[in-house]
Amino acid sequence: MPHISVVSPVYKAEDIVDELVKRIIDSVSKITDDFEIILVEDSSPDNSWQKIKDNCIIDNRIKGIQLSRNFGQHYAITAGTDNATGDWVVVIDCDLQDRPEEIKKLYHSAITQNYDAVIAKRSKRNDSLIKKISSYVFYRILSYLTGTKHDHAIANFGIYNKNIINSVSIMRESIRYFPTMIKWVGFKIGYVNVEHSERLKGKTSYNFKKLLHLALDIIMAYSDKPMRLTIKLGLSISFLSFIFAIYNIYKAWHGDIAVMGYASLIVSVWFLAGMIMVVLGVVGLYIGKTFEGVKNRPIYIVKEKVSL
Repeated sequence: MPHISVVSPVYKAEDIVDELVKRIIDSVSKITDDFEIILVEDSSPDNSWQKIKDNCIIDNRIKGIQLSRNFGQHYAITAGTDNATGDWVVVIDCDLQDRPEEIKKLYHSAITQNYDAVIAKRSKRNDSLIKKISSYVFYRILSYLTGTKHDHAIANFGIYNKNIINSVSIMRESIRYFPTMIKWVGFKIGYVNVEHSERLKGKTSYNFKKLLHLALDIIMAYSDKPMRLTIKLGLSISFLSFIFAIYNIYKAWHGDIAVMGYASLIVSVWFLAGMIMVVLGVVGLYIGKTFEGVKNRPIYIVKEKVSL
């Protein structure tokens, strides 16, 4: 019987933790009795940590990790996978939109198809229209600027062999995005359509601004395409400027230009100045992310552990 670890980052889930634990236990017990549940509390402002500790007291298979501050969902996932001991590791969000009952389907697919990881694909998302639109835009931008395909129907929910988890754990860069890291390490990955539920309580902490910030972080960490795009843009502007110069020389030669236009001069200056600022901004972002990386600070800091 396999030893399975279930990792769930917890944030603003005070009213969900009990139901989350119950449904995970009911689901995983159908596969094996040898399992652990690791709940990583990402410095939530509510009483989520107390709820986790209460569940740890009731069942020693439940383990809790509290981070010293809010590091972010993917850093909390890293904290959980670093402490996981299972042959297979399940990563699932705490809001119960990813249904724990689907874990059995993921495990069965991994075993029968000999996959190193099986990731859940939400065939029909039960989210608000705004969330669907922002998520779609996020993944489209991410796919274009990283040069890799990202599906808005796929998130963190999946089951992963310990080999692929160990490979991801070796990657200690400061910018974390679990799905991209899973893709980067390779291995044999499968996908299974699963049912996606409505959010049990509360609302998502990801708004469009946070998604855009996350996209920028991922692009800066995993792609140099923005730099290459700025080079292409600069070459294009130079080419157009050369054509425009030839055109004006031709008109001046034939006496069609008496006085050079003030408006075209101002537009050109402002346009080129804007392009320079854009290029400097992109370069500055890369330098900033490099600066963050060379500090070599810990990815997360644990404040307290229970049952670990």
